[in-house]
Amino acid sequence: MVFIKSILSLLFFIFFTAAHAQVSTIAVAANMKDAFLAIEKEFKVDHKGDFRVIYGSSGNISAQILNGAPFSLFISADESYPLELFKRKMTRDEGKVYAIGKIALLSKKSKGIAIGSSKAELTKAIKQANKIAIAKPELAPYGKAAVDYLKAEGLWDLAKDKLVYGDNISMATMYVASGSADIGFTALSLALAPGVAKETEYLVLNPALYEPIQQRMVLMKNAPQEAVALYQFMQSPKAQAILRTFGYQIP
Repeated sequence: MVFIKSILSLLFFIFFTAAHAQVSTIAVAANMKDAFLAIEKEFKVDHKGDFRVIYGSSGNISAQILNGAPFSLFISADESYPLELFKRKMTRDEGKVYAIGKIALLSKKSKGIAIGSSKAELTKAIKQANKIAIAKPELAPYGKAAVDYLKAEGLWDLAKDKLVYGDNISMATMYVASGSADIGFTALSLALAPGVAKETEYLVLNPALYEPIQQRMVLMKNAPQEAVALYQFMQSPKAQAILRTFGYQIP
């Protein structure tokens, strides 16, 4: 009897471990969080596969993959990190550009700092601000785009000593929404999110002053079927319509 129980326990363990191992983990850039939640909901209408989702800066996610993290699909905020993984032969192929993002300047409503599109208005807003939120440019493509924008506009020297850095663009956005920073640079997709929009005002910044933010996704080698299905769904008209509502352009 004890032997039978042991065998049953072992079989249960093997079954549980195998089932657990089949659950995909999807790594998603922080700027995509609200848009991806809407896409995931729509995807699950017709697909029953289960997966976990983690959000973070593209740089941190890429580093985790290089260190062996068992992600199945990487939905990045730029092209460089997925293409580097492809060069290292860690992905099925070079993947697809699924969206083109934009940066926006965000202002906490209660701070009373007006933001306008002219250089004079931007200069005034930066002078009035005590803290300016930005994502770490070495980790987050939207942070790098913000730095490029400030330098191209000739405002870097004015802003650099006021910058407070978030590990990803979602964190930098929350600094402004919570009032920890007066103004900040974010992804347009996050500025449009209802929770953020309630507390802030935003201004879409001139895309000619930073490199286009082409967001690429890649499947890891041996990605399970549910990850492949999600990858394909990300290219569907339904997913693209959701991305457009969050301010993304479709390539």
